[in-house]
Amino acid sequence: MARPTSRHSRPGRTLLVLLALILALGGTMFLQKAFTPKLGLDLAGGTTVTLSPVTQNNAAPPDEILDRAVNIIRERVNGTGISDAEVAKSGSNIIISIPGVGQSEAIKLVATTAELRFRQVLAMEATQVPQNLTTNAPTPSPSASASQSATPKSSKSGSPAASTPQPSTSPTGKALSSALTAPTPATSVATQPPATENPQKQEKKGQDGKATPTAAPSGQPSTPPAQDQNAGVNTQGIDPAVLAQFNKLDCANPANRGQGVQDDPKKQFAGCETDGSYKYVLDVAKVVGTDIDTASAGVRQGTVEWVVQLDFKSKGAAEWSKLTTAAYNSQEPRNKVAVVLDGVVITAPNIISPIPGGRAEITGGFDQLSATQLADQLKYGALPLKFNRSSVDTVSSTLGQDQLQGGLIAGLIGLALVVVYSMLYYRGLGLVAVLSLVVATILTYTAVVVLGHNANFRLSLPHIIGLVVSIGITADSFIVYFERIRDEMKEGHRTLRAAVEVAWVRARRTILIADAVMFIAAIVLYFLAVGGVAGFAFAMGLTTLIDIVVVFLFTKPFIALLARLKFFAKGHPLSGLDAERMSEVGSSGRPTTPQEA
Repeated sequence: MARPTSRHSRPGRTLLVLLALILALGGTMFLQKAFTPKLGLDLAGGTTVTLSPVTQNNAAPPDEILDRAVNIIRERVNGTGISDAEVAKSGSNIIISIPGVGQSEAIKLVATTAELRFRQVLAMEATQVPQNLTTNAPTPSPSASASQSATPKSSKSGSPAASTPQPSTSPTGKALSSALTAPTPATSVATQPPATENPQKQEKKGQDGKATPTAAPSGQPSTPPAQDQNAGVNTQGIDPAVLAQFNKLDCANPANRGQGVQDDPKKQFAGCETDGSYKYVLDVAKVVGTDIDTASAGVRQGTVEWVVQLDFKSKGAAEWSKLTTAAYNSQEPRNKVAVVLDGVVITAPNIISPIPGGRAEITGGFDQLSATQLADQLKYGALPLKFNRSSVDTVSSTLGQDQLQGGLIAGLIGLALVVVYSMLYYRGLGLVAVLSLVVATILTYTAVVVLGHNANFRLSLPHIIGLVVSIGITADSFIVYFERIRDEMKEGHRTLRAAVEVAWVRARRTILIADAVMFIAAIVLYFLAVGGVAGFAFAMGLTTLIDIVVVFLFTKPFIALLARLKFFAKGHPLSGLDAERMSEVGSSGRPTTPQEA
């Protein structure tokens, strides 16, 4: 008589692994206080934003540029591919439907252009910003925060920073971008005459060697000559038109800081810092956002400071090395490289050594949320067009609770029919099928909730359809296994315990092949489709993986435990493995059971 080997006698440990997985998912739900899945646009509503492109002469933009903008926006609002957001063209407009968010959040998500430039600073000047716009700001500006850990450039530059006392510095860690430091307010401004000194008013020395002021001619009013706005500023290489714009720029007023301006990377640029504390003349952009390969948010090593880490493409890495080398070999303030995002300087660090290798990081005043948002915007690219928001509307659910209840009822009916069929056909063995479906339901629900609160997965009607279809996938797996057990027992020379193990070796190959075909189909459909079809594919792929987990961690070990019970091992009429069902005609011509064999 064939007996199971020792390696097959540990089903209890396998069930403990499954229990640990369920407890982990459930514990995550409790820790995050998330007990219900997030719903998609068709079930919970959201916000619809219509963007209209802005072009010269109001001409229609080329289709390829509009398609690129659609792809970028789709990646932004649906970066994980499972949030059920919809982005589509309507003529020259782009319509974005985002589930479960308010108007302000939707606008912030889709309207930012994320045009990133790295420009060498040619000139800079401090701006008198009202006190309530700086010290009482609700969030710290990136540059202001970064300036607290500023490190001056070495004295070889010959800049005033070499002889001026500096504030204490903080460690910069071992990041590859440790060569970047933010400007020091006391010394990084281009040298200018003090406000109390008139450079046009000269002193002359008399014959006694004492300085005497130059008196104005008697009888005429004393009118000093006009003051040169750019006295002390190195204007070499600066476009006069840009210099004039720099002189007129008023960064103290937030409305004049140019947030959202799409600056031409091939031209010099005059712009403000985020908090308005400085204004700059910046050189042409040697490195731009399209040179970025990847962007991610993280904490700088050895600190608690959140930064945005950048990896450049091969061309961008070479240009970044040239840019930092040129800045390193320049005098104040041209030893700085400004990071310009959507027309505003978010930081302008000193370059204390050239930075090869194609890596950099943006620092200053970020928390986890703001760093992640900026990294996502840079990673998914800059919009090739400027858009105006034609309309922003809050939309109610298109299907609502009635359709949600209908889908759930349909799923319950299908589940009930499978249960009834399993119990009638497999009798006691059908209990394994029912419990397998219960375990699959628990895993599916907890996975949907956890994904919703960690990956923005939103349950829509296509997802529900995919989950309902999964009932058939799970049922198919344990039917394959049950029938394989019966085939082994009908040979007449195997006990139930031996048949369970031998049948599993053969059945699992069939189950894995079937699930692999289903999973491959789901992957192909997910990447080739968008919207609801992609949502259906994601749900189908998820439940296919859950089916494998259930069959391997529950169905097989649970049957192995049941095989030890006399109720099943001796072929009780209600077990589904009785003599009537398992009998075969032997050599004597009478039916024989596996137990008799």
